[in-house]
Amino acid sequence: MPTEKKIEKTSPCQVNSSQSQAKTHKWALPLKVACIALASVVITLSTYGDLSNLSYERLRSQYYEHLTALGWARTLPYGRFPGPGDPFHFLPCTNATLPPPIDDPDPERTWARLFDPDPDHWSWGGRTDKQDTGSGGKYDGRSIYLCGYLDVPLDYTNQSDSRIARLAVTKLQVTGLSQTVTALEGTSERTIVIEPGGPGGSGTSYVWRAAEEITNRLSDGKYDVLGWDPRGVNASLPAVACYPYNADRDRWSLLTGQYYEVSGSPAMQLEVADAMADAVFRACWEKYGDLGRFVTTAFVARDLEEIRKAIGEDELTAYLVSYGTGIGQTYANMFPHSIGRVILDGTEYVRDHRLLAGFGWTALDNVTDAWHDGFLGECVNAGSKHCSLARSIDGSGGEGHATVQELEDRMGGLMKSLIQRPVPGYSEKSGPSLVTYSSLVNAIYSALYTPSTWPALAQMLSELEDGNSTLATIMLEKAEWEYDPTLPSPPSPKPSSDELGTLVICSDAYDAAEPPEGLAWWGSLWANMTSQSWIAGNSRFFNVFPCRHFTDYWPEPAEVYRHDLNHTLKNPILLIAETYDPATPLRNGRRLLKEMGSNARLIAHHGYGHSSGRDRSNCTDAIARRFILTGKLPEEPEVACHADKKPYLYGVESSDSEPVGFDPVAVWEEHLWQLA
Repeated sequence: MPTEKKIEKTSPCQVNSSQSQAKTHKWALPLKVACIALASVVITLSTYGDLSNLSYERLRSQYYEHLTALGWARTLPYGRFPGPGDPFHFLPCTNATLPPPIDDPDPERTWARLFDPDPDHWSWGGRTDKQDTGSGGKYDGRSIYLCGYLDVPLDYTNQSDSRIARLAVTKLQVTGLSQTVTALEGTSERTIVIEPGGPGGSGTSYVWRAAEEITNRLSDGKYDVLGWDPRGVNASLPAVACYPYNADRDRWSLLTGQYYEVSGSPAMQLEVADAMADAVFRACWEKYGDLGRFVTTAFVARDLEEIRKAIGEDELTAYLVSYGTGIGQTYANMFPHSIGRVILDGTEYVRDHRLLAGFGWTALDNVTDAWHDGFLGECVNAGSKHCSLARSIDGSGGEGHATVQELEDRMGGLMKSLIQRPVPGYSEKSGPSLVTYSSLVNAIYSALYTPSTWPALAQMLSELEDGNSTLATIMLEKAEWEYDPTLPSPPSPKPSSDELGTLVICSDAYDAAEPPEGLAWWGSLWANMTSQSWIAGNSRFFNVFPCRHFTDYWPEPAEVYRHDLNHTLKNPILLIAETYDPATPLRNGRRLLKEMGSNARLIAHHGYGHSSGRDRSNCTDAIARRFILTGKLPEEPEVACHADKKPYLYGVESSDSEPVGFDPVAVWEEHLWQLA
């Protein structure tokens, strides 16, 4: 019978004699220092009879003060996290730094335990050379990603309601960290707050994929960049996901998401989609109760004001995109004295969103032109070396080059054939599949957001036209499903917070009365929208159609903004609207400029894609950068800027240059990641 090993029970602060030898563990001395510091705190508080009022936050603060006095900085060279008095509770980001649960009785303690003292595990950015500590450390001059959270009232209109929303926050600190400067002390002169749109877009994800580009583009790398997940989104809590698993959402979308052209009986399809919309809202109500009352854009604007105050800056500096511009318009008119240097890019006009289905039918202006002049027209201009579709089949373009009309006819024929019958497909990863009209139209619409994807989409359509469906199968499978069977079985990553976007759209238009015709009116709207835009009509219709059931569950949101957009601001804002934007037409920016008057300036950005960052212009960037750095704006109400390059020719000198090689699947994956 094996002998039982005797285990000595010791205090964590005990270090036995063997640890004083040469083999002493590297944490032995720090542990002694920590215990001495803790003992000093307790003795001090006991001496002055203050133990009865001791809180965790106070204990932690005094504990770290004693650690500093005892030389603990030599062991933690970048200081302590979270820093005392930090409203965001910032920690260096690791794969564990997600906000503590909303029902955690001691969230600050739970959060503090996530601090990883090893800098090699932290998320460092690129080298900025904005700070040189002279220490020669490998992270010297590197920016750093900091993760935190901010608690805000769930209901700003009811002070007796103690419930909170916990907003996830991520910041790129361009100065990085040093042994002498704390995270709070190392902040830049201004912080650029960013939000990517949606509703439902994740600002923390936006920081990860774009913060370094944004600070370089708008401030020459001088300003920190901070993003947040709006209430209900992604890592913020509670996050609104009304399906238990993404696979459930995918399953029902097959039945309810059939597009008008392939529905067989649009009236019957509408009944199915309507019943499912009711079921989804019922699920949201059962899971989250009255939360749907507290997700309006007005409340998101109030959250943004709390973020500004937590940053500690007298005025807001921000770059807000797409639906983010709706947040910005609302914020500017609710908090006009907090406006600093704010850019709204890819401009919405929030008055539209107060109308019945206004989020849908008001956004169709540019889509056809973006397809005809952009995707097809620039393909012909670039030639077949750079765009696979540009080769002529009927010879109408001469010398093997297609005309725009030929391309439009060919693509129209391809889409009509898919209405009649899907194309069978296969990929090694997904097995048997179908290339359907609905999935291909959805892919085309999303690609119009990002011109850099157009060569990949053109190659996919060219191969599909030739009877090869493999590339189309792979690309569409990646775009179509949220469930990923390669991930571990449950418990797996939590489901996406997709339903939040619908709740925001519907709550912002809750008081737009439905006509007496009821469902028949919606059927007519569906037909009209798809006839106006075969690319965007279906997608935009399904964005707004569920709203007819919103007030069945949440009769009235806690607050919506229904006032004018022409309040006098502390500083004017800069609007950027694009001539071929498939989601936010140029007329949005011009209508908003007309209403705001001297409180705004507008750049009419002549380019493709959704927002100016996807088809860059040195002219647009220079105006935006000067504004963020100095506050100076053009004298003229509207100025025109033109994109520097043409789609299909990014990275080459001209259409005569040799094409740049690319992997269409990798390009498509990058595109989907940017849209996430």
